[in-house]
This record gives sequence, C-alpha cells and structure tokens, in this order.
Amino acid sequence: MRVAVLDDYQNAAHRFGDWRSLDAEVTFLHEHLAATDALVEALRGHDVVVAMRERTPFTEERFARLPDLRLLVTTGAANAAIDVAAAHRHGVTVCGTESKPYATPELTWGLILSLMRHLPEESAGMRRGEWQHTLGGDLHGRTLGVVGLGRLGARVAAVGNAFGMRVTAWSTHLDPAHARACGAEPVGKDTLFSTADVVTLHYKLSARSTGLVGRRELALMKPGAYFVNTSRGPLVDTAALVEALHEGRIAGAGLDVYDVEPLPADDPLRTAPRTVLTPHLGYVTEETYRVFYGGAVEDIAAYRAGALIRTLTP
Repeated sequence: MRVAVLDDYQNAAHRFGDWRSLDAEVTFLHEHLAATDALVEALRGHDVVVAMRERTPFTEERFARLPDLRLLVTTGAANAAIDVAAAHRHGVTVCGTESKPYATPELTWGLILSLMRHLPEESAGMRRGEWQHTLGGDLHGRTLGVVGLGRLGARVAAVGNAFGMRVTAWSTHLDPAHARACGAEPVGKDTLFSTADVVTLHYKLSARSTGLVGRRELALMKPGAYFVNTSRGPLVDTAALVEALHEGRIAGAGLDVYDVEPLPADDPLRTAPRTVLTPHLGYVTEETYRVFYGGAVEDIAAYRAGALIRTLTP
C-alpha cells in the first residue's frame, strides 16, 4: 500500500500518527499542490491519500485522473472541498476523523485581543526601539456579536461573558433558548451587525452561506467595530471587506481564512490597513494534529482490515 499525506506544511505529520504500524510506503508532501496536473503527478500510484481539511479540493476531474486511488481520508468529520458523490462514482471510499472544538475559539480570542490592544504594532515597535504609541480598547462592557452559535461559536460566547461583554448572537435557524443558555442574547442579523463592537463569524460554509457577510452587513457596522473571521473565507465578500478597511468604515479585521489558500503573495488583503492576518491556524495545534493524524492511521488500518470506520456519504 502506498499512502500520500498532503499539505504537511510544518513537516509534522510523521510525529502525530503511528504510520509505521500500517506497514505501508508513506510519503509526506510539504508543499501545497494547487495545479491539478502537479497534484495528479504527485499522487500517481498511491492507493490512499490523507487530506488536511479543505487545503486541497478533490473534484470529479481529479478523481477521474487518479485511477489508483481507493481511499481518501480527510481530517475532521466533513470536508466541503471533497466531492463525495464523485468519489463514490469513481470507487473511492472517503473517511473522516474526530476533531476537537477548542483550538479555533482560542485563536479567535487571540485575534480579537490583538486587534483591540494593537499587539502586532506594539510588538514591531518594541523591536525598533520604540515605546507605547497606540491606545487600546477595553472588552469589558462592549458588545460581542457572534454569527453562528454552534459548538465553536458557543465557546467564543462563553469567553465574551467571562470578559464582561454583552454577547449577542444570530444565525439563520438560531434557537433563542439555546442562545440564552449560552449566555447570548438572540437578535436579528441587522441588529447584531449594527450594535456589536466585535463581530466574530462561526458559520459552516455551504452554497447557502457563501457571501453571508457582504457590503450591506459591513455597512451596518459601527466605525469603531472590528470584524473577525476564523471560519471560511468565502463566507465574506472579500472585495467589500478590503474596501471597508481602506475607507476606514470599520476599525479593523482579524482574519485566519481566505478565499484562496495559501493566500497569494499579491492578494489585496496583505496590504489592507488595520488587519491582523494569520495563515489558517485555527485548528493547527499539537493536540488537534494528534487527533487528526491518529484518526487517519486508524481509518487506513480499518480499511485494510475490511472494517470501515467514519465513512462519509454524499
């Protein structure tokens, strides 16, 4: 059996799974392969591919050009970048892994605090020999607007409460009782965007949610408000966000996710003012990788034994 592990950016995957137990030839690929031709060439002859979240899409065309592929393992319980129906048509089994709900909410607060207290600017200034040149904002008494109150959004809301913030929440099918149980006040979408001092996005990407935050929602925000997205880039109209930042219509943005990843070197977000940008670090922690890659090894071993686990269906 030949196994390829994709997008191992940190050269770390080999440390977080018992790959030797598979008695297979395992190849770890550290550079992202965006072009289909390059991806197909790299995966030629591999029976199994392990994909890290949505870093690499698997489409009808790509499955058609990978005739040797029999098992595709994605980290996490779902992957919007995999056409599971196409996989099944080409005889490819797709399996997932478990995941932990802690890492992304923690990074969310790292972004919020970095924005509110201007931490990147002050850190850079210290290295230049400077001393205090910004005024930060307080979280206590401010309003946190949580868009999407699932298991990640609920954790972010809990921290907002701990900071003494007023927490509001909205989603298309939000249960008011659930929101209140999470310490959040259920409000309408317009109310959330127009009253929040920090808007943080925790929403699942789908055809219906693409563009959930657009020019209209950004225009509702207060000039002193911050926008944070640790979910998925296409949930937001990026052009409208860049425009709002350049025109000073919002105070700033903290972003961990983008329309195209890795983010191109010439992307307008890289030069947008008042931003804190991180390279999709939300789930990138040692504990999460241990769960992801440990689960991937389990999936492959189960497949080999003819006892599939955690399979994904169209």
